Amino acid sequence: MTGNELRKKFLQFFASKNHLVLPSYSLIPEDDPTLLMIGAGMAPFKPFFTGKMKPPQPRIATSQKCVRTGDIENVGRTARHHTFFEMLGNFSFGDYFKKEAIAWAWEFVTEHLGLPEDKLWITIHTKDDEAFEIWHKDIGLPADRIIRMEDNFWEIGPGPCGPCSELYIDLGEDRGCGKPDCAVGCNCDRYLEIWNLVFTQFDRDEAGNYTPLAKKNIDTGAGLERIASVLQNKRSNFETDLLFPIIERTCRVAGVAYGQSEKTDVSLKVIADHARSLTVMIADGILPSNEGRGYVLRRVLRRAVR
Repeated sequence: MTGNELRKKFLQFFASKNHLVLPSYSLIPEDDPTLLMIGAGMAPFKPFFTGKMKPPQPRIATSQKCVRTGDIENVGRTARHHTFFEMLGNFSFGDYFKKEAIAWAWEFVTEHLGLPEDKLWITIHTKDDEAFEIWHKDIGLPADRIIRMEDNFWEIGPGPCGPCSELYIDLGEDRGCGKPDCAVGCNCDRYLEIWNLVFTQFDRDEAGNYTPLAKKNIDTGAGLERIASVLQNKRSNFETDLLFPIIERTCRVAGVAYGQSEKTDVSLKVIADHARSLTVMIADGILPSNEGRGYVLRRVLRRAVR
């Protein structure tokens, strides 16, 4: 399945679940001075989550363009770090909640993508017994493949927040670190997170108190590049059809080969990632400058050239 086919299949699936499919928002945030650029699928919908604005429909699905440069030094050195990526997401604003979000995520990855059930693992927040019951009793997942983790809680300061549940796929021992305690949460490449379900059910105040929201929301994110690497059986996001054609073109221009030198491969991956990132930023109206978004663009461009 190509990256384009995957994106289309995801959006069609959630359209069949009565979601309004919207095009990706611009990387330039609308009326949000707290963000330099859109870096998550839910970012354009913050006013809907807080209740400041009414969404056009309580169920929405998107494939959102995102740029993050916090991990820029890791780009090219790992299988999955990018400055630009697409986040597949389905959102509920006071409509469905955990039961539907979990069931639809499982249906999509197992029935529509064909991922093997026995290779899928789930993480939940330590205290989220409700999510455990849904995964264990409704979905039928063995209890030992549902891992409780303290850091499975999504929040950014005061405002809507809540526990989350992540879907991981076991890519096999040959992708792991070889340590006897290698398991979900290890920093190696064996267990890959492909989907995150955020159950926005609390409102955190400035003092750190958590009040249950009158209307609970769903915010999910699934990495297009990551899932494509699984479906295409590639060891790296950079080897999928979303990025590898850029690497092949760079090889021809530079007169080098991919897969023969680790140093060269890192450079090829950086160029591919940054070229894609630059193209999308410029297409959204961001141009080089000495500050703000324009400075980010210049930094990414300089790194690609270097």
